[in-house]
Amino acid sequence: MTTGPGLAPRGLRFLLARPRVLLRLTAWSVLETGQTFLIGYGPARALDEGFLRGRADVGLVWLAVTGLGVLVGAFGTARVYAAVADLVEPLRDRLVERVVSRGVRTGEAGALSGLTQQVEIARDTFAGLVMVSRSFVFTSVGALAGLFALAPPLLLVVGPPLAVGMALFAATLRPLARRQEAFLVADEALAGDLGTVCPGLRDVTATGAEAQIAAGTGDTIAAELRAARALAHWGVLRVASLTIGGQVPIVLLLAAAPWLLAHGVTAGALVGALAYVTQSLLPALQNLIHGLGTSGSRLTVVLRRLAGTNAGPPPPDSRVQDGGGPVPPDVTADRPTPPPALSLRSVTFAYGPASAPVVHDLDLDLPPGAHLAVVGPSGTGKSTLTALVAGLLTPSHGTVRVAGHPVPGPEAAAARVLIPQEAYVFGGTLAENLAYLRPGPVPEEELRAAADAVGLAPLAARLGGLGARVDPTALSAGERQLIALTRAYLSYAPLALLDEATCHLDPGAEERAERAFAARPGGTLVVVAHRISSARRADRILVMDGRSTAYGGHEELLRSSALYRDLAGSWAPAPAR
Repeated sequence: MTTGPGLAPRGLRFLLARPRVLLRLTAWSVLETGQTFLIGYGPARALDEGFLRGRADVGLVWLAVTGLGVLVGAFGTARVYAAVADLVEPLRDRLVERVVSRGVRTGEAGALSGLTQQVEIARDTFAGLVMVSRSFVFTSVGALAGLFALAPPLLLVVGPPLAVGMALFAATLRPLARRQEAFLVADEALAGDLGTVCPGLRDVTATGAEAQIAAGTGDTIAAELRAARALAHWGVLRVASLTIGGQVPIVLLLAAAPWLLAHGVTAGALVGALAYVTQSLLPALQNLIHGLGTSGSRLTVVLRRLAGTNAGPPPPDSRVQDGGGPVPPDVTADRPTPPPALSLRSVTFAYGPASAPVVHDLDLDLPPGAHLAVVGPSGTGKSTLTALVAGLLTPSHGTVRVAGHPVPGPEAAAARVLIPQEAYVFGGTLAENLAYLRPGPVPEEELRAAADAVGLAPLAARLGGLGARVDPTALSAGERQLIALTRAYLSYAPLALLDEATCHLDPGAEERAERAFAARPGGTLVVVAHRISSARRADRILVMDGRSTAYGGHEELLRSSALYRDLAGSWAPAPAR
């Protein structure tokens, strides 16, 4: 994806366009440099010129000067925050401008998230990086100047490991940032996957899709694990750079103390050097490494997302006339033909490489609003067919599409609802069970209308209303099926798959439920039938017998399919009501 000019040049131009803010930030930071200088220099002079010579008054004066320097430095730090705010807020305003402009022009779904979350992350992270980087630069200048003022040989002990540690950190910064970004992307992918899977665990259990969902989520977890391991490997080098640059100098100062004292370095200067390293350089280096190593990568990711997506041309529906108004739609243009509600092309499936296909080279098209009954002896692939359409099984050959969307896929999954033979009901209120497949609250009137249409109303009244709590173990198999059917009826999915979902209902209740589904506006119904009455209510009937199939209406199949005649004759007629 093209993201335009790089972030680094654009960031540099942003800073150079604000010279007065940078000058003010530098001026106040100099006070911190003075504070750092006095942290080591003051105690050194207090020892060498005061306490070690028996002049306590001189020592106390130097300590007072050091304390005054700390107060002045704290005042400068407070002013630094105001200067940083003047530098950061324009960045936030520019990002908000860009996000709002893109969202208004393109109607991008992620614009609100970018405005409310990512912009704030970018602002806070940028402010932290400015504070950390500035602190390290001015702290290092003050500490190195103090070491040189105390005794130049001290620089020979502290300077080389500090330079090596910084060089190692600089060399790992870019690879570490890439791996940090990869880990953040993998972590977001896993969070998105779990956010989709976890709310649907009940449906996963009800449809027997545990293995498929576990495999997909396992792949996402494995991807994050690989990204985390790669990040950890480079994180070791970050720890090594901190050790070399900030902790090795302490060891070298202590180890070289006899040599330093023998070459004119005083005891006070040695104590001051230790103060510089432990109180200034090590904390500043630690903040820099952790800040740039983690927050820097995070800022890069966020800025790329905010600044990298360029608004494309407006969509066709938002074309504008020369006068400024929208172009009216062409009402005379032919409307596109809607895709079939269900389409199978040369679908073949077997449960093992050496097994005979349960479904063999099946072609089927169902228009929106169709009502199909699937019949056949036990073990001929009826439930397998519904599992293939639902995406719970993958065909070994051929394609399955729901509303034009390939199966498996999120669009196809949203366009179908599967009700298995063993209905799933969870502990909760009846209303919660019925509204489970809806993304938001469902009005009580709609719940009551659905219950009345499917035939759940008497059971709801017997349980105590929609607000009554449901005990799944106290319900019969037929009562659980009624609840599951009403739940599916309320879903937005236009394709309903009833895999013997009414087998525990009496013929009258079954007829009422099937007619309710068949009458749903824009709805398409596929029923695995177990009664002749269910098949006769369907517009079309699919007869499955392993490798062979027959397709047609009831009367047509009675004439052309011996298997269907046998099935129709073996089905007991529905008892009179």
